[in-house]
Amino acid sequence: MSSHPIAETVADLMPRAKSELAELVAFRSVADWAQFPKSESEGAANWVADALRAEGFQDVALLDTPDDTQSVYGYLPGPEGAPTVLLYAHYDVQPPLDEEAWVSPPFELTERDGRWYGRGAADCKGGFIMHLLALRALKANGGVPVGVKVIVEGSEEVGTGGLQMYAEAHPELLTADTIVIGDAGNFRLGLPTVTATLRGMTLVRIQVDTLEGNLHSGMFGGAAPDALAALIRVLDSLRDEDGSTTVDGLPAGEPWQGMQYPEDQFRTDARVLDGVELIGSGTVSDRLWSKPAVTVLGIDCPPVVGATPSVHASARALVSLRVPPGMDTADANKALVAHLESRTPWQARVTAEQVGQGQPFLADTDSPAYASMAAAMKVAYPDEEMQTAGMGGSIPLCNTLQGLYPEAEILLIGLSEPEAQIHAVNESVSPQELERLSVAEALFLVNYAESKRI
Repeated sequence: MSSHPIAETVADLMPRAKSELAELVAFRSVADWAQFPKSESEGAANWVADALRAEGFQDVALLDTPDDTQSVYGYLPGPEGAPTVLLYAHYDVQPPLDEEAWVSPPFELTERDGRWYGRGAADCKGGFIMHLLALRALKANGGVPVGVKVIVEGSEEVGTGGLQMYAEAHPELLTADTIVIGDAGNFRLGLPTVTATLRGMTLVRIQVDTLEGNLHSGMFGGAAPDALAALIRVLDSLRDEDGSTTVDGLPAGEPWQGMQYPEDQFRTDARVLDGVELIGSGTVSDRLWSKPAVTVLGIDCPPVVGATPSVHASARALVSLRVPPGMDTADANKALVAHLESRTPWQARVTAEQVGQGQPFLADTDSPAYASMAAAMKVAYPDEEMQTAGMGGSIPLCNTLQGLYPEAEILLIGLSEPEAQIHAVNESVSPQELERLSVAEALFLVNYAESKRI
């Protein structure tokens, strides 16, 4: 990294950043009260609010959103006539999955092999720390040249849409000239990347019922309709032989026109076992960023240990469908529900209920904000040019903000490069990436303020 004063300040702040990230990671802030106490999320929200107050933010508030979670808001006024930038992150996290599979405790930030491990370290508690580092570096080098609004969501990972609904009911709250979403990531470690597209998503819970109760498989198996077998058959119909998503009535998507994801690099990033084929057709970039993709997230059925010889009366699953830009999530959901209902065999009773959704997103990469970010990235990553890429994940709030503030420029950056293994066991963040992106964000705010004065 260059010897720019802001870079030097951020470097000096990194020990404090590690300590603060450890405090924030310690909250088991999974926004599902059936799995983790609500008090853990409330503790994280209060920690974020206190951090904003300590930095001089005004109007700091815990916003009670309609999905029974809290988002944290704060406003830092800028110089007269300066533009306003909204910085976004989220403090809720994915469940740790199998805690015993973690090398170190998931909610205890642990340094190992040059990385910091812990649930939320990259996605997205580290994103909030990135915002703090950028603002502190600016305050130590002449002041923050723009007005800053910060919004930190409490339910992004569960897709219940609380902040979207709150923003739609209070459209004046998050108005800004440009918006930086700190919940994306570099294409690979050390390659500065702005995400230009996001797939949308619909979540559907399907339940199949065939009997009034489970039956002995010896006495009734072979004639009695098995709900679990019916569910397996309908779920299998969502992919063709090569693994491509096949939902009746849903378009196959368009070829990706931007930077390509080499297959060998993807195999390494995804940790695909030797000899196992990738699924789908087209380039890897097509499959990740511009085609729909279905995933069975979970199935309710008896575990192998303790299973009895029974024909099952009922079974259910949670199905995710990622929707690329150019498709409407509502239309995709209708197609998915219709497919599940029509493909269920044996006239079994089936219900399919949507439990979450978000629209895809397409950014304007020709905007002045992108030029400001590219110049900032060049300082933070002097040996690389900023790249634009897609992301297969979904951030539904992006579309809400785009709809509420059509004149605002939206950029997506963040700490979730492939080695971070977000949503998986042993999630981690690169402290070097945190440092570089904090420098880039600080310099972006300087560049953007100057561009608005010209």
